Amino acid sequence: MSLVVVGTVAFDAIETPFGKTDKIIGGAATYIGLAASNFSNKIQLVSTVGDDFPTPYIESLNKRGIRTDGLQVHKGQKSFFWSGRYHNDMNSRDTLETELNVLADFNPVVPEEDRSADFVMLGNLQPSVQKSVIEQMTKRPKLIAMDTMNFWMDIAMDELKEVIGMVDILIINDEEARQLSGDYSLVSAARKIMALGCPYLIIKKGEHGALLFNNENEVFFAPALPLEEVFDPTGAGDTFAGGFIGFLASTHDISFENMKRAIIYGSALASFCVEKFGTERLESLTQDEIDRRVQEFVNLVQFEISLS
Repeated sequence: MSLVVVGTVAFDAIETPFGKTDKIIGGAATYIGLAASNFSNKIQLVSTVGDDFPTPYIESLNKRGIRTDGLQVHKGQKSFFWSGRYHNDMNSRDTLETELNVLADFNPVVPEEDRSADFVMLGNLQPSVQKSVIEQMTKRPKLIAMDTMNFWMDIAMDELKEVIGMVDILIINDEEARQLSGDYSLVSAARKIMALGCPYLIIKKGEHGALLFNNENEVFFAPALPLEEVFDPTGAGDTFAGGFIGFLASTHDISFENMKRAIIYGSALASFCVEKFGTERLESLTQDEIDRRVQEFVNLVQFEISLS
């Protein structure tokens, strides 16, 4: 079924303990779209770039079933650029440079034929921009998911809470959940966040897995796969989100049980993302590799126990 992905398509320059890159392709919508394309070939990407963005890369997205009718290309302008350096723990990082460029005036326009899409994934953007996308839909999608970050909690909390009340599932990390709720306990935090109006919540815990909550007090925990080496965590969260919603869109099943499966697929794809810099690993993935990685997750948590 159709999936609309809204977010950034950008350039990144990354430095980790394993090396550094010059400008490479990045952006939340890029990672989300690439991950989701493993499950669906009916994806519409809505974003903005300058004419410095390589046309061959846009064509490569099209070949993966990612339509770019909603990708605005502004002549004479530059694409969004972010540069960062990761610390030795690979969980914390310093932003070295941010150039908003075309993103500063981004006004997303969902193509007419996609305004009745069944699934919408809102990448991390200003809450008012996310809201404008929801309001463009001509019918209520089967599922709207969204990401956000601490920055919007600092400067646009009221707008953010309004948008959270308009979506079905919020995907954030543990630090963001604590800031949004004002509660350190993730269980209590989840309850407060879902009270804003979203019936489902995913709290990502990085190398410690992810938690799925719903407003019926059901909870599911998915582990992260232990990896020997992590080269670049950039985009891992977006890859997780793309795998998650891509799987749901392909099955057209948004039950809590199927969301459990979707989290495993999202986690599996995120584990590939960190193996190389940028989107490189996602671009070379095969279905066999994904299936084997998902089986590793199953083996990680599967056990038998007898209670007497």
